[in-house]
Amino acid sequence: MPGKRSDVISWDEFFMRVAFAASLRSKDPKTQVGACIADRNHRILSVGYNGTPAGLDDDSFPWADSDDPLSDKHSYVIHAEANALLNYRGSLKDVQGATVYVTLFPCKECAKMLVQAGVGEVVYLNDKYCHTQDGAISRNVFDRCGIRYRRMSLTQDALR
Repeated sequence: MPGKRSDVISWDEFFMRVAFAASLRSKDPKTQVGACIADRNHRILSVGYNGTPAGLDDDSFPWADSDDPLSDKHSYVIHAEANALLNYRGSLKDVQGATVYVTLFPCKECAKMLVQAGVGEVVYLNDKYCHTQDGAISRNVFDRCGIRYRRMSLTQDALR
């Protein structure tokens, strides 16, 4: 009788692939971000991606950066982590100690929301804003609140 397969992907890779798949739903032409929240028992609680609020027609949406806040996409887009939290339909007690897998390190606003929801760990792929003030604030929030965060490395082939 043959033994079980030993070349399966790790839980980290599985959940990060889910987050990456969610990012493919983003219509943002510049930055696509996905998030996947998994509990301690390796169950997916929720997923999200960066996009417009429900009811806002994203076909007529201003997808550009602009100095005018009324025309700037950043004034309207909901981040992947926030969408994942908002999409969850269970009790927030289930999120206590959960891990968020996100394709881009969280901004300071998402960091505060993740802490408030009780997330225990953040695993991320990209940290392109690590040298910004926003990135420093996010890390400070996580550090002061005891939230672990770590970068994960995946090849593009692994994400296909």
